[in-house]
Amino acid sequence: MARTAPLPSYRRHWQRRIESLHPERDHREIYRILTLHEFPWDMNQSLSFALFRTYAVPSIGRLLDETGQFTGACQKRYDDTGLLLEAPLAHGFDDEHGRTAVRRINQMHKMYDISNDDFRYVLATFVVVPTRWIARFGYRPLTDTEVRASVAYYRDLGKHMAIRDVPETYEGFCELMDSYEREHFAYDDGARRVADSTLDLLASFYPGALDGPVRLFSYALMDPPLLAAFAYDEPGRLARRVSEAGLRLRAKALRLAPPRRTPSTVADSPRISSLAGGLPSVAQLAAMGTFPEEHGTPAGEAARCPVEHATA
Repeated sequence: MARTAPLPSYRRHWQRRIESLHPERDHREIYRILTLHEFPWDMNQSLSFALFRTYAVPSIGRLLDETGQFTGACQKRYDDTGLLLEAPLAHGFDDEHGRTAVRRINQMHKMYDISNDDFRYVLATFVVVPTRWIARFGYRPLTDTEVRASVAYYRDLGKHMAIRDVPETYEGFCELMDSYEREHFAYDDGARRVADSTLDLLASFYPGALDGPVRLFSYALMDPPLLAAFAYDEPGRLARRVSEAGLRLRAKALRLAPPRRTPSTVADSPRISSLAGGLPSVAQLAAMGTFPEEHGTPAGEAARCPVEHATA
């Protein structure tokens, strides 16, 4: 096996900064650097795939379909969820922006009967899928410090969402995610509609002529259990090889790129259509998401719309 050449010294700017921090005490700062400076594109893509995976659990995918939000207002849900999840990362859980975003997430979740097991599974995908993605397609793998910080960050998020029995280690999150998928991945008509709508949104970000290649690329990055859960066709060995080769070629190029000094935020992404740019204000965060009256549902009754993120 060919040995990977060492990174240029300048490329290790953020890695050196991270290694000077403590993975538990400074977990938000480490995860912020990873997400906004070191691996912004990889984190966005992998977190998108992480949430896409959750649709394959019928109790999650079916609920999302019943809301109508991911089939009738997919762009708005994409925007709101990405911005709400970014607020505590950018500002901190104790900042007014972070508190408002988490409060809005919790208010939406309380409108539905969602099991603690489903919450724990979604949280596990946030930890495991990006770590595995970066190990395969990142310009370098995450260090032990970075993985521990990721675990600590999502344990903190889980605490603020009152999720019980959250794993304490990366290995625990892996076991939770893998075992939950083995037990629960299954086909559901509603989940398939949500997956299709999400792929439609993804394809809309590119010129129409690329619709087919974008979808094929997406299928090629899905593992067989995920494809089976949505009854999607296997894309074939060639499509998988070409897609993965393209991502690895990108990673090689990034090894020589200068470190990103300016943070790359969800709020500044051209894919976000509901914000003019820049991090949202507290008032804007408080108005995001869905509310019971939007569905004609009295407060306290089960409405239908848990928070999800991004696209495949």
